[in-house]
Amino acid sequence: MVAVGRAAGDDPGAGKNQGSRKAEAGVPGAYSGAGGSFESLCQAPRARPATCRFRGRKQAVGDPRRGASSAFGYLGKPGDGMDVHGRIREILAETIREELAPDQQHLSTEDLIKALRRRGIIDDVMKELNFVTDSVEQELPSSPKQPICFDRQSTLKKTNIDPTRRYLYLQVLGGKAFLEHLQEPEPLPGQVCSTFTLCLHYRNQRFRSKPVPCACEPDFHDGFLLEVHRESLGDGTRMADSTTMLSISDPIHMVLIKTDIFGETTLVASYFLEWRSVLGSENGVTSLTVELMGVGTESKVSVGILNIKLEMYPPLNQTLSQEVVNTQLALERQKTAEKERLFLVYAKQWWREYLQIRPSHNSRLVKIFAQDENGINRPVCSYVKPLRAGRLLDTPRQAARFVNVLGYERAPVIGGGGKQEQWCTLLAFLCRNKGDCEDHANLLCSLLLGYGLEAFVCVGTKAKGVPHAWVMTCGTDGTITFWESLTGHRYIHKPASPDEPPVAEQPKPLYPYRTIGCVFNHQMFLGNCQPSDAVETCVFDLNDESKWKPMSEEAIKSVCAPGATTSLPPFPPLCASTIDASVTSNEIEMQLRLLVSEHRKDLGLTTVWEDQLSYLLSPALASYEFERTTSISAGNEEFQDAIRRAVPDGHTFKGFPIHFVYRNARRAFATCLRSPFCEEIICCRGDQVRLAVRVRVFTYPESACAVWIMFACKYRSVL
Repeated sequence: MVAVGRAAGDDPGAGKNQGSRKAEAGVPGAYSGAGGSFESLCQAPRARPATCRFRGRKQAVGDPRRGASSAFGYLGKPGDGMDVHGRIREILAETIREELAPDQQHLSTEDLIKALRRRGIIDDVMKELNFVTDSVEQELPSSPKQPICFDRQSTLKKTNIDPTRRYLYLQVLGGKAFLEHLQEPEPLPGQVCSTFTLCLHYRNQRFRSKPVPCACEPDFHDGFLLEVHRESLGDGTRMADSTTMLSISDPIHMVLIKTDIFGETTLVASYFLEWRSVLGSENGVTSLTVELMGVGTESKVSVGILNIKLEMYPPLNQTLSQEVVNTQLALERQKTAEKERLFLVYAKQWWREYLQIRPSHNSRLVKIFAQDENGINRPVCSYVKPLRAGRLLDTPRQAARFVNVLGYERAPVIGGGGKQEQWCTLLAFLCRNKGDCEDHANLLCSLLLGYGLEAFVCVGTKAKGVPHAWVMTCGTDGTITFWESLTGHRYIHKPASPDEPPVAEQPKPLYPYRTIGCVFNHQMFLGNCQPSDAVETCVFDLNDESKWKPMSEEAIKSVCAPGATTSLPPFPPLCASTIDASVTSNEIEMQLRLLVSEHRKDLGLTTVWEDQLSYLLSPALASYEFERTTSISAGNEEFQDAIRRAVPDGHTFKGFPIHFVYRNARRAFATCLRSPFCEEIICCRGDQVRLAVRVRVFTYPESACAVWIMFACKYRSVL
């Protein structure tokens, strides 16, 4: 008898009503190993050995500086051995005296080398040289390029610097007045504590500081090297001078993240640093004191101060006067304010015209402006921009899966009341690794635009009138597809005709959306002016102005186009994952084995693990993720056949797969126990009970991950 629970999400009731039945829900596929061998994943919990297993070969753990690179350098030992140069000079002089005949005008290089080899000098030199691998640890293929970060307590690592480019060296020299942490005691050595991490973005460059313990005066001491270069036509590799850099208005976006002892992240502050004051400073060096303000409802409250030093490399040949710099900044602010004022005037006029079409439009969710994490109202079109994922994501559906595995969290509200509005900037959303439905929809729309699709963010409601945002794509054949950014599901929209007689059968919508007020992307904003705003009867002919009232594209472009205003936050690139999928899968699996064994011990039950059965669960987990990404199910027959062969006659097999977007094993185990079907497997009683658990971590950009866990057991029933 074989039973497998349906693949469940992070839902306490995910395994209900999934009694013993055949394994039709197990959907396996070919396992794609990430380098390591399976054997190490299926062994019983034990201390990690001093060797690592990789494709059947043992590799001793040696010098921590050694990587997998085969390129060698050499380090001499001056002062520790022979005087190499002195010996060579002596032997060459002696060779010339002894071997240079009167009739011979010169000795060739080959003759001199032979003399050195004959005297043994080359062998001695080779003995004095120590060959080591590159001192920089080689990163895994999935690891992102680490930011250039200097630590005063560790050996500085050299980096390649283009001598034809200008760099801004930003140093964070500590923090103070983080009063929320005034009463926190000093962390003991080795103690797990909450940490601060500072994330930076400047002109497609992203950096992350080392985590520091949360304190009233956090010990930030990091340096970041930012390249300052204008990529406009004709500049080539010419180094930017003071005047050119003054025209580069991109700010440095700084985001402060707090990570608690459980790994949960919180957005503390988001700040845009105007760095160009350094252009008017003596020697191109200046120090700043940056006051960080809170986010959301606390955007007017100071959370702390950072001491920052800015320095130009190479030093400026000619610095600008501070008056010139201040004048330029004032002109930019004035120009931005005027553009925003004109757009606000236009938006008010557009809204009045929209209300005159039908009085009921006043209750529709037509959102023209939205507040960011700093409480600043910005046009919603500025939250979307075509975003290319490079080689990190291959397809639009994989992009939807990536957005889906980013955590969902509504903006926190102090006290009761309604939902707090907070549309985060992209950097804040990515660094925190979680956000509200609007953040997910904006990111998914940006990625789909990057893939060349005609995508829009939809603002409306779902069941019970709850405000919601999702994504819509319009095909060239007129097909309308809804993308739910929180789940990754896709729905084809087939409008029901309100003019059809009641007897006519109408298509039943599968999507959860009820009403829609507006759609927008980076270039367009359209308000729904159809008689009904119900999604099921809505016609998505966006070119029909009798159904959708558009805003002027020129007006939107004036404030939302890249570089249109200095207040527009730049879009950061995506970063590759820093998580080793194989290592993380193994660690979570070992932790779950220990938790299951302890839980069964408390019940007076022994635990026997079967490694082969655990291994057989891997294809199923790989197929579950493949199905989530592609909506294609494959390989179920092979999985059923393998399980039937592994389960003897008269025995029963039960399996329970479940899915999480976090890597906390204890939290996942507690959730699994809330499912009656999973608890039945973990607490299984019977004759010849054998347990199995398999964990598979699938990594995505920004260190997001999908964690699939499957508990299983087989036993001989004695009832």
